[in-house]
Amino acid sequence: MELKQIKELVSLMEKAGLKKIRIKDKDRYEIELEKHDDQPPPSLPQIVTHSHPEIHSKLNMNTRPLHHEETGKEGEKKVEGKFITAPLVGTVYHASSPEDPPFIKIGDRVDENTVVCIIEAMKVMNEVKAGVSGVVAEILVSNAHPVEFGAKLVRIV
Repeated sequence: MELKQIKELVSLMEKAGLKKIRIKDKDRYEIELEKHDDQPPPSLPQIVTHSHPEIHSKLNMNTRPLHHEETGKEGEKKVEGKFITAPLVGTVYHASSPEDPPFIKIGDRVDENTVVCIIEAMKVMNEVKAGVSGVVAEILVSNAHPVEFGAKLVRIV
């Protein structure tokens, strides 16, 4: 099922006033969408994955920021640096296996071709490269966490 189809399902749910829907296609996929009255509707449905739990349990990442946010004009928070974003929907992994060290950690210098993480989508591991040069200031996504397209993964200064 493609992201466009999921968005259409969410829209149809809202129009029909449905609070919950479950769709299962044999062994290919299963999707369950649920709307809660006490919360505003999400922009995209929550994606639940159940792959590689051993990676999540064996890797503990330090996600403390290297630099703090600065306050700009009129009390707005100005974030220093550039963000590396998710190029696809999937599950983020900080290392290629539980035994391997993480690709990056806070304070590491990266260049355009440095692999910062892997995103698993449809059982395919996709390397995410920095695309910019600088120093890793913040890792914004936990290991084995699902992400949407465009989600901020890492902040580079």
